[in-house]
Parts: sequence; C-alpha cells; structure tokens
Amino acid sequence: MPKPRKQQVSIEATPYYHCVSRCVRRAYLCGTDSVSGQSYEHRRGWLEERILALPQIFAIQVAAYAVMSNHYHVVLFIDTRQAQAWSDMDVVLRWHQLFKGNALSQRFVQEELLSEPEQQRLSILIEEWRSRLSDISWFMRVLNEAIAREANAEDDCSGRFWEGRFKSQALLDEAALLSCMAYVDLNPVRAKIAATLETSDHTSVSRRINDATTTVNTDAIERQSSGLLPFVGHPKQHSPVGIQMPLSDYLALVDATGRIARGDKRGAIDTSVSPILSRIGLDDNQWLTISQQFEQCFTTFVGSESNVRSACERLGYKRPTGIAPARKLLAG
Repeated sequence: MPKPRKQQVSIEATPYYHCVSRCVRRAYLCGTDSVSGQSYEHRRGWLEERILALPQIFAIQVAAYAVMSNHYHVVLFIDTRQAQAWSDMDVVLRWHQLFKGNALSQRFVQEELLSEPEQQRLSILIEEWRSRLSDISWFMRVLNEAIAREANAEDDCSGRFWEGRFKSQALLDEAALLSCMAYVDLNPVRAKIAATLETSDHTSVSRRINDATTTVNTDAIERQSSGLLPFVGHPKQHSPVGIQMPLSDYLALVDATGRIARGDKRGAIDTSVSPILSRIGLDDNQWLTISQQFEQCFTTFVGSESNVRSACERLGYKRPTGIAPARKLLAG
C-alpha cells in the first residue's frame, strides 16, 4: 500500500520534489489517438499554460516539466519562506484566484469591518490556506482538476481523467535534483518525439533555450525564463532562491547527455561537461544510468545514502527505503 503523502514530503529534508501524473483512460492527454485518428495535441498547451501560471499563485516554483502523450512530469520547489512572508490579504487574494472562499473572506477583501470572533475564524482559515498554497498535493490537485474538467467537457464524458494518486519523489541533494531535471527534460528526445532540445516542445529546457536565444543581451544564454525557477550561478553565500549552477552549464550537460542517450548511438559524455559531474559527485556511468532511467532506479527518496537515511528518520520510517540505489548510483 502506498505511503500517505505526509510520510513522503519533508520540507526539512528537501524543498524539491519530482511529480508525475498519468491518464487512466485510453483517450490521450495529448498526441493523436491511433484508433480514432482524433488529435489531442492542443491539450499540451492547456497543461503547459497551467503549469507556468500556478507558481504565480502558489509558493511553489517549477524547476522542470515535460508534457507527454498520456502523462506529464514536473519538478517542484516549495518556497516556504515566501508563503510565510505573505500578508493575510496576500493569502486571501491568491486563494480567491483558485476558489471563491467564503462570506468572511469576501468581506475581508472588501475591507468590511469584522467582529473579533469573525476575525479569529478568518485568521484560522487564512493559516490553513497559507499552508495549502505551499503544499504539492494542493498544487497537483488544482492543476489536474482544471485539465480534467476541460478534457471531459471536450470528450463529452464524465469520470476520472487522471490516476487517483500522482507519483512523487523527494530530491534530497544537488545530484538528485540535476539528474531528475535532465531526465524530465530529455523525455521527448528519448521517446523520439523530438530530435533536439530546442525542438522539444512543451518542456522546460525548450522554453529556457528559446527565451535565451530570443534576447538581444550579450549574456543571452543566462537569460531566465518567466514562470520557471531560475538558475542563479555557482554556489555562494547569500545566493537568491534558485538552482545553484549556471544555466549554460546545465544546458551543456543535458545536450551532451541527449546526444548519447539515443539507441542508435554509443559513446561517452563529452569531456567538456566532466567538471559539472565531478562537482555534483557523479561519474559518467552513474549519470547516464540515472538520467535515462530515473523513475526505474528510485522510488520515494532520491539522494546520497546519508540524506536518504536522514529523510526516513525525520518521517518516522522504521526501515529506510531506497538505500541500495543510493549506494550504487549516488555514492560520491
């Protein structure tokens, strides 16, 4: 039986999570149905637009995503400091972009005077909403429900569109994060939907590349994509929130990986990206295995053995899970 979500998510262990949702019906999320000939390609735009819009409401940012024919991947960053910094009004206005709220919250937005008992009730509700706006389960719920409603209306049917539970994996260190992001960004290349990163439509890497190449700035490759968690350069003190490496290094790493991950080619990672792997503590073979088979290699927790043990201890696991792949694939 799957573990409850609260036993899979520990903000103290990591703010990064890989989530996957899959369809339950034969009808496609996207792509073309080979039986009926019906095209559902336009639904990729629905999903991508929603993935990029929700971080403007939630205290959750998207580090990577890929929209496939019957499933999608997102790598999420939970920014609890952002949620705690919001005023009560910020929380209510954000929540009202998703739901109607209630009579008290509507009066609060209109700046009507509330009695002390009403204010106390509203304060409890606001703290609950603040928590939900930094919760990956609520993020995925809002994302999936919106797409399911649109797809069901278009298909003129009712019932489940997604599997009951989305899959989540905690990314406990930098090696786990970068290898998972590369795995997600390379999905269309491995599926032979796209030949290059820049033509991998409806992926975060394509969006980052296109944004970088359309700017007129001299530092174009470091331009950040709106709606995505930024790359903030090499690790240093007082770094802003973001991924601790230059965007250009990440693109070089994923591009080199994608060139040799194809079934009709053999070889080793180009030596120009070796320093990146050395810095995150992986060798070429480890990187290739993880970046091509991430979901098959790991279950709930992804990271070094010490990080996996620590996360399991925080969450009350009697026996740590994921120790064997951590030792084999993420040992420095």
